Amino acid sequence: MQFHFGTRVLDLARRELHHDGAAISVGPQVFDLIVHLLRNRDRVVSKDDLIEAVWGGRIVSDATIDSQVKAARQAVGDTGSAQTVIRTFPRKGVRFIADVREDAPPSVPVPEPAARLALPDKPSIAVLPFSNMSSDPEQEFFSDGIAEDIITALSRYPSLFVIARNSSFTYKGRPVDVMNVGRDLGVRYVLEGSVRKAGGRIRVTGQLIEAETGNHLWAERYDRELADIFAVQDEITAAVTIAIAPAIADAERQRTFRRPPGSLDAWSAYQHGLWHLGKSTRQDVVTAEDFFRRSIEIDPNFAGGYRGLAWTLVIAVSLFQLYGQAEAFLAAETNARRAVALDGADAEAHACLSGTLLQGYADYHGARAAAERALAINPNLASAHGELGRTLIFAGSPKEGLASVEMSIRLDPRDPLLALRLNQLAVGHYFCHHYAASAAAAQQAIRTYPSHPMPYRWHAAALAQSGRIDEAREALSAAVAANPAAFAMFVRHKVRWHRPEDYAHMLDGLHKAGWEG
Repeated sequence: MQFHFGTRVLDLARRELHHDGAAISVGPQVFDLIVHLLRNRDRVVSKDDLIEAVWGGRIVSDATIDSQVKAARQAVGDTGSAQTVIRTFPRKGVRFIADVREDAPPSVPVPEPAARLALPDKPSIAVLPFSNMSSDPEQEFFSDGIAEDIITALSRYPSLFVIARNSSFTYKGRPVDVMNVGRDLGVRYVLEGSVRKAGGRIRVTGQLIEAETGNHLWAERYDRELADIFAVQDEITAAVTIAIAPAIADAERQRTFRRPPGSLDAWSAYQHGLWHLGKSTRQDVVTAEDFFRRSIEIDPNFAGGYRGLAWTLVIAVSLFQLYGQAEAFLAAETNARRAVALDGADAEAHACLSGTLLQGYADYHGARAAAERALAINPNLASAHGELGRTLIFAGSPKEGLASVEMSIRLDPRDPLLALRLNQLAVGHYFCHHYAASAAAAQQAIRTYPSHPMPYRWHAAALAQSGRIDEAREALSAAVAANPAAFAMFVRHKVRWHRPEDYAHMLDGLHKAGWEG
């Protein structure tokens, strides 16, 4: 339907207002206000009526309503003094009084309903334009900027399929049914939000919804002072992105575990592998390797399977000596390089390559370059921060390394490789001679992952260096009992990625704890 009044045409289907053929920029709330007045031009529309129709019944101030009516008058070529189009009736409301002609647009063939788009083989998300809830139409650019920046940030995650801005923003200013959005765009998850400015503060809310079910997976509110609008935009974008990625990963793992084993695709097999890898037991590592190999078999061009297998081989030899070091690290590097070759923009693949270069070859320079390349692609990638931190710790810069490992844990507190990250905190503090902090970090790792053998020996060494000899002796016994083969591998012989002085430093603590090897 089109409404013609004076030299203006309002097109409902396109949500556009034209003056002599030229489009007029109109905010979504102002547009809705004009439409409501046009449709009810046979009567005076009260403020309560406007609040219900335009603001969905939310509480808004009289000043907000007056400013939007003023903006509507400007859009239709009226003024507060002339009032030839929209007239104010004191203490009653406003009414559209101009002559109006209604026209149906020219008939066009009605297309067949589009078939539902097939969901990608990895988690897919659409970020809808954030609603501007402020009375100031100038804040529209800020709400749009938040959504655009989140789209850009999420697009850096190779594990996500992210709908482009041009498609997501077709929903701007329209009432949205999340289930319909999921069907129309072929996505499993939808992020929507709003922006509200009041005085010198701004509030941004966001919620992540599973489109198929309408279930809310995550929601958060961010209140900030508006001293530097661009800094606030960057800060909120980072906070939302950091929260969404793990929330989607959790939802995906729960979803794939509801599927029968015979129906697994490459992505589902990969998710199963990550789940078992995160449990850090000998049997789970073996099972994880099976799932990653199955993922590769199902889809040889899916980089995730190769990444997962590379991580698993490193852990299999480091924790449980399931293979010889030389063959395992060579195979891990080969798989990591295969993942990079499949997708050079896959930041997770570069982070994985960093880990294999460090542990397999003590290539500090190459490992750091690979981790930094991953961070250049995706600055919020937890595994990249973790691998950079591990490299710096063993390359002689433990203080800088600790900061990166801590950032990794902050970005993904449910990382399947969290056992390794907690152990790296213990090592970093030990190399910094922060023995109390090292013992505390090791104890947390042991408490969280009791089957993980690495932190036991650092716990013993740190306690001894702190002068807590009796506790250190008990911890040493626990370190040997936890995994005698791993203890022998890391203590009786220097592993490649330990510098000689760091190895001697570790032995000094263990000798003080009573080790006589």
